[in-house]
Amino acid sequence: MLRHLATLLLLATPALAEPKMNGPEFEAYATGKTLYFGTDGEAYGGEEYLENRRVRWSFLDGDCKEGYWYEAGEQICFVYEDTLDPHCWSFMRSATGLIARFENNPDYDELYEVEQADEPLLCLGPEVGV
Repeated sequence: MLRHLATLLLLATPALAEPKMNGPEFEAYATGKTLYFGTDGEAYGGEEYLENRRVRWSFLDGDCKEGYWYEAGEQICFVYEDTLDPHCWSFMRSATGLIARFENNPDYDELYEVEQADEPLLCLGPEVGV
């Protein structure tokens, strides 16, 4: 799967985007899917969009974070189990999928959707120590 993702990343190029998506548009687009994102030709991570605006995020390393999203103006904000600070993004649709712009830091690179899947993320579960 990662080889397929890498190939798609090489093909992903910024395309003209539509206006920012609102909450209902984002929800209709993403719910029930696992979306994989990349930036600068590299895999970045994937997120499962579950019912009731719940999400599961991973940097594709088997470590997954549970969270939820909400609409705040023209932004979609995410809160994850390991932090209470929201991560707010603007999402736009393009001919090749979503473009995500991190609004907490305008210097941050945009993320581009490179793949959609119906399967859940690979989550290895909590680390167990001795």
